[in-house]
Amino acid sequence: MSDCCSVSGQPTTTVLNEDRTAATSATCVRCGGVGRSVERKTVLHHVRHELLDRVNGEGYRFCPDPSCSIVYYGDGGTRFTTNDLRELVTVKANGDERPICYCFGFTEGDARREIARQGSTAIPVRITQLTKAEVCACEVRNPAGVCCLGQVNQVVKRLSEEHKTASESTLVPAHDCCAR
Repeated sequence: MSDCCSVSGQPTTTVLNEDRTAATSATCVRCGGVGRSVERKTVLHHVRHELLDRVNGEGYRFCPDPSCSIVYYGDGGTRFTTNDLRELVTVKANGDERPICYCFGFTEGDARREIARQGSTAIPVRITQLTKAEVCACEVRNPAGVCCLGQVNQVVKRLSEEHKTASESTLVPAHDCCAR
């Protein structure tokens, strides 16, 4: 395991064009969002096998914009969209099949079901324990090339709030025998 679970976002790089104007190499060509650098091996791990020959030596970035179909873009112009990948990308997917942890296979549905059954979920604790045991490979398994625990915690918080709201709205007031 590397330090993938303790890495914060990588800095944006700026390059100067021949006319000395700044142009960022970190922005997605479709949405203009700032992408984070990912290793070539991460791209190779996620791109469908029939497209592997398109993965070359250029530097790649991951586009985190949920509404943008581009997942990876290279500084040489290569692009890979959600349709080019072997699995769903957390920030670009919705629903119970949406992965929230790539190393250990947890999905949004797993967390939702556990919260519905027990009122909470131990998924973040389990991931933390496994990470401490140095058995994660987030820099390769997660399409974003980073630890998923922050995203897992956000999803669990959202699902817990949704469950609490749903539980409160289904409470039936006690029958008031004196009401008319």
